[in-house]
Amino acid sequence: MTSSKNTSSTASVQAREGTVFDIGYQHYDGPREGRNRARLSVFKDGLKISLGLGRGVRAKILPWLFIGSLMLVGAGLAMAAITIDRIAGEGTAHTVGLPTHSDYYGIASIIMFIFAAISAPELLCPDRRDGVINLYLVRPLTGSDYIVSRWLAFMSVMLLIAWLPQIILMAGLTLGASDPADYLKDNWLDIPKFLGAGAAIATYSGTIALLVSGFTTRRAYASVFMVGLFTVSAPFTFGLAQELGGTAGKWLSMFNLSNIPMHVNDAIFGTTSGVTMDAPASAFDTWILVSWFFLWTLGPAALLWFRYRKLTP
Repeated sequence: MTSSKNTSSTASVQAREGTVFDIGYQHYDGPREGRNRARLSVFKDGLKISLGLGRGVRAKILPWLFIGSLMLVGAGLAMAAITIDRIAGEGTAHTVGLPTHSDYYGIASIIMFIFAAISAPELLCPDRRDGVINLYLVRPLTGSDYIVSRWLAFMSVMLLIAWLPQIILMAGLTLGASDPADYLKDNWLDIPKFLGAGAAIATYSGTIALLVSGFTTRRAYASVFMVGLFTVSAPFTFGLAQELGGTAGKWLSMFNLSNIPMHVNDAIFGTTSGVTMDAPASAFDTWILVSWFFLWTLGPAALLWFRYRKLTP
């Protein structure tokens, strides 16, 4: 009993004689920028991830390879048109049907779809797999703030790769014309048209890619599923639609996911691109095709928002 009392007494004395060490933690007295600053941080981080900025060389290769490829397409079309017009006379490139602004997205859309399939999972999957999203969602940031900021960041990048080659093409055609001022005066309406069509393709493909990425923590799974979704739907719906024919064939052709934004491109430019020329769905009225596009864009956007809006750390 005496030994036990002595031990207890010694522990009590040690407890009273404890030492507090100052390890440098201090109360934060600086400005508190609040919710908007947190949203902006998530947005900026999303831009960097999508473009591979601030990361290793391998992270930069794929996004800039796609961006470079699309820029080369735009520059190549401009150089081809300029060369033909210089050799065979002004307007020859248009006469022989060389692809221009209305045809560009039919050529570039598949590259944009693949870019979206590869880049979108990088924005969402690692945060959920590694639990980083729980740190983001500490107040005042909410699940809605997080996903809207990520979506805006990805849309900014998608718009960049959609518009930049078209701007290069317009600049090349203008500067290569015998009278650049007259060419721009006659063709300036192509600018709002390719901006609108590019926004449609970017929003559609980017939103669906983010939706797919929002339901898995595996980047490879999301990318493979997205690519498969677009590549399988085209031959399947086209072949079966041709067999069925009639109204049923037209509606089945509407499920060719690659063509949905291209119908909007056709409506904006008032032409039929080579991609949609043989699609039975092209026989529908424009308002049906545009409504179908909004359904396939706003629907996935709403599902993505519902997926994230109630997330809490």
